[in-house]
Amino acid sequence: MKILITGSSGHLGEALMRTLKDSEHECIGIDIKPSEFTKFVGSIADPVFVRRCMAGVDAVLHTATLHKPHVGTHSDQDFIDTNITGTLNLLEESLKHHVQAFICTSTTSTFGDMLTPEAGTPAIWITEDIQPIPKNIYGVTKTAAEDLCQLFFRNHGLPCLVLKTSRFFPEEDDKKATRESYDDLNIKANEYLYRRMDIEDVVTAHLAALDKAKQIGFGKYIISATTPFNKEQLNRLRTDAPEVVASIFPEYEQLFKEKNWRMLPEIDRVYVNEKARRELNWQPKYDFAHVLDCLRQNKDFRSPLTLAVGKKGYHDEVFEQGPYPVKEHG
Repeated sequence: MKILITGSSGHLGEALMRTLKDSEHECIGIDIKPSEFTKFVGSIADPVFVRRCMAGVDAVLHTATLHKPHVGTHSDQDFIDTNITGTLNLLEESLKHHVQAFICTSTTSTFGDMLTPEAGTPAIWITEDIQPIPKNIYGVTKTAAEDLCQLFFRNHGLPCLVLKTSRFFPEEDDKKATRESYDDLNIKANEYLYRRMDIEDVVTAHLAALDKAKQIGFGKYIISATTPFNKEQLNRLRTDAPEVVASIFPEYEQLFKEKNWRMLPEIDRVYVNEKARRELNWQPKYDFAHVLDCLRQNKDFRSPLTLAVGKKGYHDEVFEQGPYPVKEHG
């Protein structure tokens, strides 16, 4: 199979290229930035470039995007050009080339305002049934890209699966208060409980989707580490998250104490990956139990693939106030 991987110079694109390089598939990496994993350099917003890259392609893994870190440095039109027009160009060429599977990487950020519960209410159980309410141009354009995928399946029968990934970036948190309160690996370890995953599991989710796309046709899936929580714990997660975690993992407190780590006082949402595990036959390996197991052995809980891809950043320049400028929207 000949697979086009967009965004091959980015975190996920490189991870996919690294994983597939010794497989039976022929992989073509494209990106606006050059790298050792990118064969063609250009913009997916350019239909001529996309047309040239799509020759003979059997499947598309579409990871290229402008991300949340670009909201403060790029225009709304930039987001529309890349995230919407770029996706449309790829979908149109996929139809022309009779592509067997189109896998679109999206984000849990599309849920936007639905991720923040009101004071005094339980944490939110986030499944694919939650209606997105985007709060920035990133969320709006990724939601539109998801809708384009659904439209191309509905009207043209193009098999399209949308993977709404939680955070897997290796960079520091964008919130200053979080960076100042927690060691970087501490906050990432905590996030495996409800909103983070390892890039190796992101890759295996994409490959599972590639295998199931033709059979399923269209579907949206939350891709995140498997949470240990259940719905009955949502009230207590807002008021005493450490107690809930200790009731599931009694040993975590001592393991955290040895690292001088702390648990979050509260958790406001929980991403649920059950549909993806069931329908895609996806088997993620990296979760909070894995983190604790690594702490017991004094090992790094990040996968070798995460460490190999490393930190790329999202901008060429360095910002004094954090990893990137943050534009707040309420």
